[in-house]
Amino acid sequence: MVFMATSPDTPGFTPSPPDNGDSVVLERRTQKIQPPQLYQVVLLNDDYTPMEFVVLVIQEFFNKDRETATAIMLKIHLDGRGVCGVFTRDVAATKVDQVSSAAAKAGHPLQCVSEPVES
Repeated sequence: MVFMATSPDTPGFTPSPPDNGDSVVLERRTQKIQPPQLYQVVLLNDDYTPMEFVVLVIQEFFNKDRETATAIMLKIHLDGRGVCGVFTRDVAATKVDQVSSAAAKAGHPLQCVSEPVES
């Protein structure tokens, strides 16, 4: 038994015309999707934020071990800036907000920014 939404007995039923070979078939094209733009989260040096606080922030918000966090903190101290991680735009913005909030709550002027990674 065949079930159809419309049958030849239904008013307004028109059968589909036979295929004469004039049909057009579209080929499937693969879409080229580029990966999202990445952003690096950078901590900036200042003369007032304790080094230990910077190490704790790097450990807490960027999941670095103490040794790696200390190395990043020293880079910030010596070079004036240090990259803590590379993320997509939304994640980088969230990290910047988290670090800025933690620094403000602790009463430190630590600055954190995100910038596009140069490809």
